[in-house]
Amino acid sequence: MGERPRLLAASFVGPTLVFLVAFNVFPLVYNVVLGFTDAELVGRGWSWVGGANYGRVFGDARFWEALRRTGSFVFLAVSIELLLGFAVALALSRGERGRGAVLTLLLVPMMLSPAVMGLFWNLILNGNYGVLNQGLEVVGLPQPQWTTDAEWKFTSILLIDVWMWTPFMLLIALAGLRSIPGYLYEAAEIDRAGRWTVFRRITLPMTAPLLGLAVLFRTTDALKQFDLVMAVTGPNDDRTQTLSTLLYQVVFRDGKVGLGSAYACVVLVVVVALANVFTRYIDRLQRRPA
Repeated sequence: MGERPRLLAASFVGPTLVFLVAFNVFPLVYNVVLGFTDAELVGRGWSWVGGANYGRVFGDARFWEALRRTGSFVFLAVSIELLLGFAVALALSRGERGRGAVLTLLLVPMMLSPAVMGLFWNLILNGNYGVLNQGLEVVGLPQPQWTTDAEWKFTSILLIDVWMWTPFMLLIALAGLRSIPGYLYEAAEIDRAGRWTVFRRITLPMTAPLLGLAVLFRTTDALKQFDLVMAVTGPNDDRTQTLSTLLYQVVFRDGKVGLGSAYACVVLVVVVALANVFTRYIDRLQRRPA
């Protein structure tokens, strides 16, 4: 390879590498370093404290409570979104008339900003003048205080997330359903296979890899839930505090940058570990013989 082609390749690749190092690698490494210091948001400089911050993280009851709540949120949200999205995708895959218009309307929530949607739903769920409670009153049902009653705050966040991200599951499931060769269903019809058999032997196995990928994306994203909690209940509410909002509280309320960096590293490890588990599962599905 000549000198000129090398320079040309470097001129294309070099700026991208500089961008990645500046905005991805350096902040990550710097955050890991800060996790071993007593750096604070304002005031004096920082000094090395070793693993003391991680000891404080795992010894903090708030961390375990936030982890439990985040895990519950991820499991419920992703499960409901997967079931609803797959069910709607099955319904849409069976008809052609009006499918484009219906699909466009269903995808609108996914395209909007989570922070804006949190503020929007904050008005809808208002216990005094919210549209949802007005509708419940019309049909004679109880009107909960969605965003102020401790028993309903977590449900409110879950409801908004399901409304926003079910279309994502729908889109991936619909792509998986449309990728199934038609001759498989024709062969099943010739063999007089029942609907449940067709679903269990053809539809579900053929769409499983894409559904697993959708679950991976949503799980990693839901683990970092921040926007909706900040917009609806705030970072200090014990009923809805997730790992991300706890990290925000530690850094910006308490001013503990070093401790917050340790929290961020722990969250990163949790996300990477789960992503690795899902990746291995998806790879196993793809290697499975038909």
